Amino acid sequence: MIRIGLHGASGKMGSEIIANLKGLSNAKLSVAYTIEPMSVDDGVIVTDKYDVLFDNSDVVIDFSIASASINLINYARTNPKPLVIGTTGLGNEGAELIKLASAMMPILQATNMSLGVAVLNRLTEIASRVLSDFDIEILEMHHRNKIDAPSGTALTLGEHAAKGRNLSLANVRVSGRDGMVGARNKDEIAVMALRGGDIVGRHTVGFYNDGEYIELNHTATSRATFAKGAIKAGIWLANKEPKLYTIYDALGI
Repeated sequence: MIRIGLHGASGKMGSEIIANLKGLSNAKLSVAYTIEPMSVDDGVIVTDKYDVLFDNSDVVIDFSIASASINLINYARTNPKPLVIGTTGLGNEGAELIKLASAMMPILQATNMSLGVAVLNRLTEIASRVLSDFDIEILEMHHRNKIDAPSGTALTLGEHAAKGRNLSLANVRVSGRDGMVGARNKDEIAVMALRGGDIVGRHTVGFYNDGEYIELNHTATSRATFAKGAIKAGIWLANKEPKLYTIYDALGI
């Protein structure tokens, strides 16, 4: 039985993970880290102390905010523990920190934990390479409360699109157009964000050419999709060697 510690337990994703852990035969929620009062099932420790979180878990799943995630990873560098990082918006600081920490513990970082999005990433890279003359535009839609934009998932899709053409997304990404911006250049990859209502998540990767276009879509209708993927990743990661892993490793694709 894998003991799972949950960092960011009082958030929306935390609630989904708690719900989806119930009844599993190979994993259980052992400790919930939160700075806000909350109640969970009997036998689950609720804490705001990192040492309690780490001492009572075999793997920690993180769905919090960027600053809290970075604090968690920094603590783990001197107290190694398998980490599944689902928090987005960590920036370059977070990316470098995760890379350093993965030398001491297994870490799986993914901007999206769903199988469907993992497949979409692969398809995007293939389509980008094959449809080399097509313009690429990526559009993501999320609920009004999402605090980072574009979404981590959309940026990852952009990275796969750029990789398919041997480009660096940082050099070709456009995240807004306004005014007399001129004609679109060939290498440009647009990553646009819309926010509203309670949309769980929708991502579209479009490949546009004269006379035809192809759009690849993924729509999440429930956060349970991400929770199940994160739990599966946590169970898989618990006994791995120190290294930075991807969702592809955990899903076997």
